[in-house]
Amino acid sequence: MNMGAFGIRLNAYIEKYLSIIVPVSLILGFLFSRHFIGLVSAAPYLFAYLTFVMASGCSWKQIREALRMPGPMLLTFALAHIIAPVVGYVIGVAAFGADSPYVVGFVLFAIIPLGVSSVIWVGLSGGHVALTLAMIVIDSALSPFVIPLAVELFFGKSIDFDHTKVMLDLLKIIVVPTMLGVLASELSRQRFKAWSAPVCAPTSKAAMVLVVMINAAAIEPYVVKLKHDMLSVIPLVVLLVLFSYAIGLFGSLWLKKPELIVAITYSSGMRNISLGLVLALAYFEPLAAVPVVLSILIQQPFATLNHWFMKKVVHMPFYKKFTGVS
Repeated sequence: MNMGAFGIRLNAYIEKYLSIIVPVSLILGFLFSRHFIGLVSAAPYLFAYLTFVMASGCSWKQIREALRMPGPMLLTFALAHIIAPVVGYVIGVAAFGADSPYVVGFVLFAIIPLGVSSVIWVGLSGGHVALTLAMIVIDSALSPFVIPLAVELFFGKSIDFDHTKVMLDLLKIIVVPTMLGVLASELSRQRFKAWSAPVCAPTSKAAMVLVVMINAAAIEPYVVKLKHDMLSVIPLVVLLVLFSYAIGLFGSLWLKKPELIVAITYSSGMRNISLGLVLALAYFEPLAAVPVVLSILIQQPFATLNHWFMKKVVHMPFYKKFTGVS
């Protein structure tokens, strides 16, 4: 077997077991924290590489097509970045009080960009892959403005937050790699993704796993110290992730198109957790990263359950007849 075929098969294997690999990598980061803690400074660069590879599969044509469907796109952004953060804030304040760093974590989970891995699940579930990918690229490009604005609206002066530095860092680790990825796609006439797949596809997944391990190692001392809080935090994270999927599903039923329902449900439910971890540890108290880290354990298993639901229910004839979905 040549190296190209090996890389493709390795990537397919990783994608197949992603819902298991990511939580396991989180646990390994905790268990071997002393080995990964020194790599914290590398996390933003690993994430930038992951972003570049993701964006290299998106063309300007796909972005233009997404912009011609403003209804589904704006609906997704509203569900993910307006309704979900408000609910996350309310849940956090009700459970821990307005001054708790956990509240920041709940809100941060909701305001970070849509999850890159949702593209995989949308494809597996018969959803609109091009729209999903374009929405992720657009949402990522807007994040330097959306995230600081949302933090200001929810927390104001109550937390020390350097908006300018965050915007500049997001430009470096998200916007620039995104633009370079799309440019690589355009200059290669959409051949770069396939050409680079044997190397870039598996190594980008490895970068994602390494980011998870590094950030799990960074917060391990705080989680151990406050492990009694986990009995309260974990159920609330489950509730917020479940709510994020649910509003995507019920908020998109009126579109009556299974491929759009699938795309919006996954886009609303899944977040770019790797970026959330990088931001939480760089700009907030370490405890703010705890809800974001815990969402790793929940987001992917829920993606698996949602895949079953979409294939068994949303695409079934009786469901289409009952709801008027075409």
